[in-house]
Amino acid sequence: MRQAWRYLQTALGIIFRHPLTGTSIIPVLPDGKIALIRRRDNGMLSLPGGMVNWGEDLPTSLKRELKEETGLDLLNLGRLVGVYSSPERDPRFHSICLVVEVRASGALKTLDKLEVLEVQAFEPTAIPLNNLSHDHGQQLKDYFSGGTTVA
Repeated sequence: MRQAWRYLQTALGIIFRHPLTGTSIIPVLPDGKIALIRRRDNGMLSLPGGMVNWGEDLPTSLKRELKEETGLDLLNLGRLVGVYSSPERDPRFHSICLVVEVRASGALKTLDKLEVLEVQAFEPTAIPLNNLSHDHGQQLKDYFSGGTTVA
């Protein structure tokens, strides 16, 4: 019984005392526009993305989240833009976010209506970088600078 309690404590410690792994996706469309979502929880624009599910690799998570939130199909992976780990970056919980550029195509369509109000495509110069949810404005600034960020 004591051994089972130790395992349960360890599992709870892993769940509640370690950051979650998440993604932000920079979906670049064939015309060069970038797709953003409007979040239902705060009404703000943001990059699509979400949590990596248990047993799921990063490419599968990116493909799934992109489809669920934007209706787009992932054509190919681009570059790793950065890894963002500040505990303050997400107001809900501490997460480590892997930001990846992808090439995507298809019709913009909100499939996950519980999380997403709408999907829009923006010319890169028309994205309101200083008025995005979470730290997505910084993620996009880092993307446009061409480097890879670890923060």
